Amino acid sequence: MIYPRFLSVDEIDDIIDAHSQPIMVLNRRLRKNSSHSVWCDHKQTSFNAVAELINAGHQEIAFLTGSMDSPTSIERLAGYKDALAQHGIALNEKLIANGKWTPASGAEGVETLLERGAKFSALVASNDDMAIGAMKALYERGVAVPEQVSVIGFDDIAIAPYIVPALSSVKIPVTEMIQEIIGRLIFMLDGGDFSPPKTFSGKLIRRDSLIALSR
Repeated sequence: MIYPRFLSVDEIDDIIDAHSQPIMVLNRRLRKNSSHSVWCDHKQTSFNAVAELINAGHQEIAFLTGSMDSPTSIERLAGYKDALAQHGIALNEKLIANGKWTPASGAEGVETLLERGAKFSALVASNDDMAIGAMKALYERGVAVPEQVSVIGFDDIAIAPYIVPALSSVKIPVTEMIQEIIGRLIFMLDGGDFSPPKTFSGKLIRRDSLIALSR
């Protein structure tokens, strides 16, 4: 099993092509060997999370990306943009700031947004670490979460329910994905054929950091 955080799609395909034994890849969609992978559709998952914010009355939604050399970050940003477009909300590039997956970069992203004069009622961070950093920066600037800005992250890390306010986060079904991969590997080692690729989706867990705007 490969967790391809630091490998490109082409590098993973080359590894699979060079080995005869079964190889499964976690959380990366492959081009040539898609049946060897189980992944989360980060674009659709991000779309759904942003759509929930829009349905809760938020129109001005800021977005903090992860490192832009990451396929996950690229897909989550694409989902954000698609959700805005499909709900008739014009994209405002001033509401997008780049991060690096760390709490510090989340705080820096908020500083960048505020220095631009960006106005937003909700903020989506591409992972929970950045969301926590963003919440700290908002607090230090006197911006109340969620009364003035709702905040959501991704990954639903263990500490998310325990910070104040409790962080709303998109839970990625990593355990289920690993179970699927192990089952497929056992099946293939027993002589079974590769199954069609399987895609998982995340789900937004709503907590205190997210409120609906009054209409």
